Amino acid sequence: MNLRALNYFVVVFERGSISAAAKQCYIAQPSISAAISALEAQLNTQLFQRHGKGVSPTDTGNRLYPLAKRLLNESKAIASLFSKPEIQVPFKLGLIRSLGVQRMSMLLKDFTNACPDMDLTLVEPTEDADARIITTSDLTTHESFLPMWHDTYLLAIPPSLSLSLQDTIRLTDLHQQPFIHRAPCEALGSLQQLLDIEGIKMQIRARIQTVEYAVGLVAAGLGIALIPAIPALLEQTDIVFRPLHDIELKRTVGLAMPLGHAPTAQQKQLTELCKLNLNA
Repeated sequence: MNLRALNYFVVVFERGSISAAAKQCYIAQPSISAAISALEAQLNTQLFQRHGKGVSPTDTGNRLYPLAKRLLNESKAIASLFSKPEIQVPFKLGLIRSLGVQRMSMLLKDFTNACPDMDLTLVEPTEDADARIITTSDLTTHESFLPMWHDTYLLAIPPSLSLSLQDTIRLTDLHQQPFIHRAPCEALGSLQQLLDIEGIKMQIRARIQTVEYAVGLVAAGLGIALIPAIPALLEQTDIVFRPLHDIELKRTVGLAMPLGHAPTAQQKQLTELCKLNLNA
């Protein structure tokens, strides 16, 4: 079985479109399509359903994906076992905690695959780094910025709370409600200022740092949380998501790069990958 065709299949599966896969693999779309068609012919099955917005995997495509991933990873492990050690280039990447697991995983996987000679270390977004994935509120005058994701904030509400039955949530509705406090979160600071002005107090049930942990506590019924509307998080069916009527809270997440010197090969590669991930 052709490993290159399997790799194209995996990228198309993860990106949801042949055009996006072609950009990531730096190859023409017809070549991707031909490889997928050849793989379908070899397996005598259809792997994707084509539609206007891209492609969706069939049942056999979903079955093939984990097997293809495992085979490709094993082939890489075999190649690395017999390859000569290379000089690893150190690279520090600052990363906010509220990026979202799916976004973070996809970006880091693409980055490490594109730069196999890189020794990547993740650091706090406030530390010195070769690049940072941050919000505009953390940007300094000594950095360039490439916007990637524009997120609005929503209230994540346990279905067991009566507040989940309301289509419209106002600030006054939050008085004495159980709340999951997540920090750092610049939107929470803005919300808290308004609550203080109005004399509205919530009951803090937990203080945590990550978005996924906050969503987990909401699903457990512990309280309400303010979270960025990351598509992967909104897929949870055991949580009710509502906007705040009185205020619209937003953020922009992107790539910050130090100014004042020529970008390294790793910085250039990360920039290109971030452009591919715009609003993905």
